[in-house]
Amino acid sequence: MVAPATGGHPRAGGRIMIPIAKPLLCEAEADAARQAVLSGWVTQGPKVAEFERAFATHVGASYACAVSNCTTALHLALLAAGVGPGDEVITASHSFIATANSIRYCGATPIFIDIDRKTFNIDPAKTADAITPKTRAILTVHQMGMPCDMKSLLALTKGKKIALIEDAACAAGSQIRLNGSFETIGRPHGDIACFSFHPRKVITTGDGGMLTTSRADFDAKFRLWRQHGMDVPDTVRHGSPQVIFESYPIVGYNYRMTDIQAAVGCQQVKRLPELVAQRRRIADRYVELLGNIDGLELPHEPEWARSNWQSYCVRLPDRLDQRTVMQHLLDRGISTRRGIMCSHREKAYSSQEQRFDLTQSELAQDHCIVLPIYAQMTDDEQNRVADALREEIRG
Repeated sequence: MVAPATGGHPRAGGRIMIPIAKPLLCEAEADAARQAVLSGWVTQGPKVAEFERAFATHVGASYACAVSNCTTALHLALLAAGVGPGDEVITASHSFIATANSIRYCGATPIFIDIDRKTFNIDPAKTADAITPKTRAILTVHQMGMPCDMKSLLALTKGKKIALIEDAACAAGSQIRLNGSFETIGRPHGDIACFSFHPRKVITTGDGGMLTTSRADFDAKFRLWRQHGMDVPDTVRHGSPQVIFESYPIVGYNYRMTDIQAAVGCQQVKRLPELVAQRRRIADRYVELLGNIDGLELPHEPEWARSNWQSYCVRLPDRLDQRTVMQHLLDRGISTRRGIMCSHREKAYSSQEQRFDLTQSELAQDHCIVLPIYAQMTDDEQNRVADALREEIRG
């Protein structure tokens, strides 16, 4: 394997910037993309089908359907679950705004629930209190790759006409223990799981998404919707010795992934186990480097979860100003991000009446920062991050 460029940007004094994230793309991905380009088939085609098979095999899903990004995946998942105008969908405000937006796309109302302080994931007990006759689905988030409490959420939906959809945008490669053994997120454990392949995720196709499910009827709907509602795929029409006229029985969308992206994805999914293993090593080392700093809270991994550590989020002591700490780290050549956003604080949702207290969500946004983590992160880079953060807190 040829090592990828180290990336980063020089800062004052010649020091190289440590980025918040860095995709691992090598010669194998470049060659795969080149072959797709030269094949003459660059839109959704045979490579997309190959990527779907590879991803389904990796996570243990019956079906996997590739789409243009995770937001479109969430939209299709909610549509398949029958979410529409007048319905309510329980979800976390503490998530990228795409989670809430996908609910609005269906004409439904997101009902925001607070998170668990330690895991940053939706609180099942508070979720139970939010269920009403209008609840059509629960859209849970495996935030920053940390699996949420699926066992408790599955118990809430059992026997009810409430779909359980997993926003697994960050969770490719994460695992959860259910029924006595660890299983990969995406099996799926709810009705549908949705993934992102954005460059900040563990594996990337530049952008892209995937839906996994065990239901053939859902998968058929995804495939029809993603290509304008066309009843005959391009691959079938172009490969037929007979003339075929397609039809459009339903209103669909242009939510397709290209073969160029999928060719890269086929290589990336091969790397997923090694990428997760490396990130878990780096996360363990952060515990060694940061665990003795008074007032700093490290992320919590429950005993039934194995995170892919897509992000490494720490909680600062209350006496410190989040923006000031981040700026001082940036001045030293270290990129960070604030705690995950809260959708209910954004103008698009601030006018919506909030039924439930969201204190923990707001505290996480205001007092947490995300530290750099990526598979090719060196010990020296990690030492720089830890030393700088330690000085900020002790200072």
